[in-house]
Amino acid sequence: MLEELIKIDKELFLYLNGLGTPLWDGFWMYLSRTFSFVTIPIYFFVLFYSYRIFGLKKTILVLLIVTLLIISTEQLSILFKNGIARLRPCYDDEIKDATRLVKGYCGGKFSYFSAHAANSSAFAIFFGILFMKKNKLLFFLLITWVLLVSYSRIYLGVHFPLDVLTGIVFGIFFGWLFVAMFFTLRTRI
Repeated sequence: MLEELIKIDKELFLYLNGLGTPLWDGFWMYLSRTFSFVTIPIYFFVLFYSYRIFGLKKTILVLLIVTLLIISTEQLSILFKNGIARLRPCYDDEIKDATRLVKGYCGGKFSYFSAHAANSSAFAIFFGILFMKKNKLLFFLLITWVLLVSYSRIYLGVHFPLDVLTGIVFGIFFGWLFVAMFFTLRTRI
C-alpha cells in the first residue's frame, strides 16, 4: 500500500513538475522565497491589522505566538525530514534525471515534509481564524498564497506532492492550535 502511494506521488510529481516552462521559472522561484515583495507586505499587513484590532499589548502577544508557531512547524519539519529520510526528488535515483530542477541546486537531502508548506499554512490559518469575523477576504487571500507557495515547491523540483500536502496538514493543525492559545491568553492580558 505504501509503495503504491509513493509510486503515485512520484508520478504526480513528475507530471506537475513537468508543467514548468523557463518563462515562469522566475515567478515561481520568487514566490517560494520566505522574504520577498509578496511576503513582506503580507507580514506587515497582518501585524498592522492586529494592532488596529487588538492594540499594542495583544499585537505583541500575536507576534510572540506566531514566532513560536513558525519555530514549531520548522523544527517539526526538520525532525520528520531527518527521521523519515525520504530523499528529495533531485536525489531520488529513480526520478532525478526526469526532475526539472529550476534553481540548479536541490537544498537539503531529505524532503518529507515541506517546511514552506507547513509554515505558510500555519501562518494563514492562524491569521485567517484570528480575523475571520472581521475580514473573510483576507482568509481567502491567505489560503490562495499558501496554495501558490506550496505548488512552487513542486514546480521548483524540491518536494513531492505528499511532502507539500503533509506540510499543509501540519500547518493547519498548528495554526489552529496556536490561535486557540492566543484566544486563551488574550483574556488574561
